[in-house]
Amino acid sequence: MIDNADTPPSPPLSRATRRARDFGIPFDGTPGPLNALTDVPGLHVGFSTLINETPRPGRRLPVRTGVTAILPHATAPEPVPVFAGLHRFNGNGEMTGAHWIEDGGYFVGPVLITNTHSVGMAHHGAIRWMLERYPETFDGDDPLWLLPVVAETYDGLLNDINGQHVTLDHVFEALDGAASGPVAEGNVGGGTGMIAYGFKGGTGTASRRIAIGASPFTVAALVQANHGQRDWLTIAGRAVGKDLAQADPGLAERGSIIVVIATDLPLAPHQLQKLARRGAIGIGRNGTVGGNSSGDIFLAFSTANPHPLRHRAAPMLSLDMLNDEFLDPVYQAAVQSIEEAVVNAMVAAETTGGTANDRYRIEAIDAAAVARLLGVT
Repeated sequence: MIDNADTPPSPPLSRATRRARDFGIPFDGTPGPLNALTDVPGLHVGFSTLINETPRPGRRLPVRTGVTAILPHATAPEPVPVFAGLHRFNGNGEMTGAHWIEDGGYFVGPVLITNTHSVGMAHHGAIRWMLERYPETFDGDDPLWLLPVVAETYDGLLNDINGQHVTLDHVFEALDGAASGPVAEGNVGGGTGMIAYGFKGGTGTASRRIAIGASPFTVAALVQANHGQRDWLTIAGRAVGKDLAQADPGLAERGSIIVVIATDLPLAPHQLQKLARRGAIGIGRNGTVGGNSSGDIFLAFSTANPHPLRHRAAPMLSLDMLNDEFLDPVYQAAVQSIEEAVVNAMVAAETTGGTANDRYRIEAIDAAAVARLLGVT
């Protein structure tokens, strides 16, 4: 949406964007029908996108930011705990709820991604939304608590981040608008003002279909890509960053990336923690070394094994769990999905900045030129 100070949130604009595969850029693995996080059954994704090229009164920079919402078990009538694991590859970033995921092995509610200075508002909004979304769960006498998962990357080079423009209404817009189906990419939601490898970055997603025994499953990823520097960029195994004849803003690695991996495979928390660690290999495929000033944080969760809220569950819980000996194709699918999701974020993004009010002009990557370097066109 185009956000103005006096206008309420509105549904996101539909965006017809091209993706990396549309240019013939090759990737390993078999994608799901949408090649997106929403290929995992029951998963919804939503956005609130704030863009105002004219600075607000008293501010110097444009507004380009937003909120991304991921809802596991989106249509369930009450909150459903999901087993989860996480990994901090480089810690200059934030993901709330992480301590409980480490100890409890699960989280309850949505996952939100926004900019660094809007984590508090997103956290507040997630709690308010859950209280309103599930009144029968939270209006009783149970002393329930909520620890929302909210992650961030820094968009202050293209956005007036200190203006803290994300409001409660924007958080609700992302959550209420979450849906199945194709997922918007590039300059949308929390990814609106992000930069990757010196190109315009943002939101990207991809998925892989795998078979374990005779059963099909999905492993998928969504990234908020705001990391890397130009000379590191590698796509489909070729170092292309140095050879692309596009303006290089000369930015050192001072960004971050959030990776969310989702699957319908029945994985236990220790397995999901191991899966989250493979996020480092996934982003490494595109060349990043995980710079010192980068926040590279990865969350993995499974929609399998749904249980009631723990205080309402039976004393003994039973679950299905994949044999660890069959995890290798799951790891491979996650790495492939993450690698493609990062490239999709850049290919879908639009050139941003360069106005009289901007610090930088960040170009969108020339995907056709990448394809020529790869020898596929």
